[in-house]
Amino acid sequence: MVGSCLFLRIILFVGVLGCRVNGLGVNWGTVASHQLPPKTTVKLLKDNGILKVKLFDADNTILDALAGTDIEVMLAVSNQELKTMTDFDKAKEWVKANVTKYTNKGGVNIKFVAVGNEPFLKAYNGSHINTTFPALKNIQNALNDAGVGDTIKATVPFNADVYDSPDKNPYPSAGKFRTDIFATMKEIVDFLAENKAPFIVNIYPFLSLYGNDDFPVDYAFFDGGKSIVDSVTGNKYTDVFDANYDTCVSALKAAGHGDMPVVVGEIGWPTDGDKTANTANAFRYYSGLLPKLAADKGTPLRPGSYIEVYMFSLFDEDSKSIDPGNFEKHWGIFTYDGQPKFPMDFSGKGENKTLVGAKDVKYLPKRWCTVNPDATDTSKLAEKMQFACNKSDCTRLGFGSSCNKLDGNGKVSYAFNMYYQMNNQDDRACDFQGLGKVTTENISQGTCNFLIQLEPPPPPPPPPPQSSSSSGSSPDSKSSPSSSSSPSSHAYPSSSASLVGLAFIAVLTFMLV
Repeated sequence: MVGSCLFLRIILFVGVLGCRVNGLGVNWGTVASHQLPPKTTVKLLKDNGILKVKLFDADNTILDALAGTDIEVMLAVSNQELKTMTDFDKAKEWVKANVTKYTNKGGVNIKFVAVGNEPFLKAYNGSHINTTFPALKNIQNALNDAGVGDTIKATVPFNADVYDSPDKNPYPSAGKFRTDIFATMKEIVDFLAENKAPFIVNIYPFLSLYGNDDFPVDYAFFDGGKSIVDSVTGNKYTDVFDANYDTCVSALKAAGHGDMPVVVGEIGWPTDGDKTANTANAFRYYSGLLPKLAADKGTPLRPGSYIEVYMFSLFDEDSKSIDPGNFEKHWGIFTYDGQPKFPMDFSGKGENKTLVGAKDVKYLPKRWCTVNPDATDTSKLAEKMQFACNKSDCTRLGFGSSCNKLDGNGKVSYAFNMYYQMNNQDDRACDFQGLGKVTTENISQGTCNFLIQLEPPPPPPPPPPQSSSSSGSSPDSKSSPSSSSSPSSHAYPSSSASLVGLAFIAVLTFMLV
């Protein structure tokens, strides 16, 4: 987080919904097998009055779609690019290709460049500690050299694990940056202050609750948690957000920058993949967060302050890693196809209205893959389900999730269908050695939606014909099938099986015995 509650103006301004929360924006992630066309997504943003977005890269097709819209944009240098950006010439090339290319009149309204994403996360074991600060300096200096450094700032989105309070004094007022990174964090915040850039932190109260049955549930929300009193300041904390934010404020103060602007780069609540990840809890969370932001309540260490927040996330993303948990694919306030999951009140005044869904969405045909009722040998059913889950998304089948109550055959059908849709309904992707069958009957059950995937984009145009003097095959020559061509970019069922999703696979195997 950054000092003063001036959270990066991630404004999910919802003009369509009337009055809106200042400082509210949204993260636009793209780790999905099938995505809405960028222009469709930009129309969705505009229809809902969302005027600020945070990206995780610098995708040219997305930037082209954002051009001329006045939507404020935070671009990103990925973690994989950090080492490259330690070379100043490479940083200048990146800025030229991804920033100044779009800053002409009628271009993209770029306000920030995020250098890395949670690069000091403990799980990364220090792999980015030596490259993040040099990359940050080079990107900001490249922006300065390009003449845009006064209006476009480089910064680093951090995970909240970069700071903590000591066990002997576990209160927000005792917050400090971790001892193993303190020196580097001090250099970074000094540099941010010098360049008038905000500090960005990602705060997830959901993660405090996830996997911790002893954690007080109400404390993760905003509607009645028991107070925790800071022994030093006497401040009362009734929710995780305020406590976490003020711990960050204290860490910045301890580093000499107690008044630095703080932006919450990611905050939200997932809607599936865990017993506490559901639309009811997400609705409850946002119903507390948005009125708090609208009222400019601030936090105990920064009362009455304006807070800017980027909600996480715009869409569900079915290709994200589930290392953090099955919920990781389900953070969207919209479904994969741009449809609202639940009412949200961007005014923060109790006016829960339905968001505007994506228009003119193109889907694959109304076909599903299900267990073949005529199959005689079902001994490999669990194995084939395991394969399908490994190659698609079965996170909704986990304990407490929306499809967990399906019977054995229902769970297999769900897995088969997800794999079938992932592979653009290729008939081979519903064979499973005779165990699968394509149907035109919607096999959704109760809370479990058997989805139809989005229509994939058309293939790129072929390259121009080569002259006869050029080396290589002539334009009339027939190339052999490539392993990278669609849909064979996804392997089809074989006798080998992965261990991904083994927990519920084992349960299914027991059910099928």
